Amino acid sequence: MESGSSPGSVVSGWGSRLATLVAVASVGAIAAAFLLSPDSDRPGSPRSGAAEVDVTKLVASTTKARLPRAPRDTEPRATTAGDVVHPKRTLPVYAELDGRPFAKVTPNQMGETWLPVIDRRPGWVQVLLPSRPNGSTGWLKTSSVEQARTPYLIRVHVGSRELELFRDGELLGHWPVAVGTAETPTPTGRTFLLGSIVDAEQSYSPVILPLGSHSDTLDSYGGGPGTVAIHGWPDDSVFGNAVSHGCIRVPDDALEQLAQVPLGTLVLIDDN
Repeated sequence: MESGSSPGSVVSGWGSRLATLVAVASVGAIAAAFLLSPDSDRPGSPRSGAAEVDVTKLVASTTKARLPRAPRDTEPRATTAGDVVHPKRTLPVYAELDGRPFAKVTPNQMGETWLPVIDRRPGWVQVLLPSRPNGSTGWLKTSSVEQARTPYLIRVHVGSRELELFRDGELLGHWPVAVGTAETPTPTGRTFLLGSIVDAEQSYSPVILPLGSHSDTLDSYGGGPGTVAIHGWPDDSVFGNAVSHGCIRVPDDALEQLAQVPLGTLVLIDDN
């Protein structure tokens, strides 16, 4: 997040966000569109009959973690079907379906943890993770996750300094935004809305939306681990310019709509 911010209280988790979606003037009523899927797989480790994994020995995949063993996202520009998952409990994360876990994910981070699904196998989902390096992924057993779908997609074009919000493929709005400077660029690739927080220690944005990506040039700023976020800014003159530490500064009306988008929603950032 930008300099001066620090984690505040959680605005909401997935469930409360769905219950409080409100009408926005330019786009009409925003309604929830989630398709829950029943569990169908037996909990446990990846091999049938194998012992349960001791997750206490695994590093948690959070915005503060580094996961050098995590597989990288091989399609950083691709969209998805909008499927997202929420771990019902602390779960091991695997690099391969028949391998050993290298990390764990917890049910809550900045609100409920919702992760976008980028691939599937019988009984498994591959998800984006919120840890360094950017583009980290891992596999989870579907037996212990809640499954849902978000109809939204956020696109950020760093070159043209523009953000677009889509719902079911329909453009809801587009706005000029501020992005990172040449020295502290906004990282490109496929990421997601990780959380929604209010920080009483700052006044530049009523809500901050951390993403699952990090600055490639700063290990930390504003007291945090260099997490990239979408947030507002009080000076409209910044929009359309490259002036931030890597975060995406948006106008008030854009932030109002983005704050209603469910956690786990895919964010595609490109150089266009």
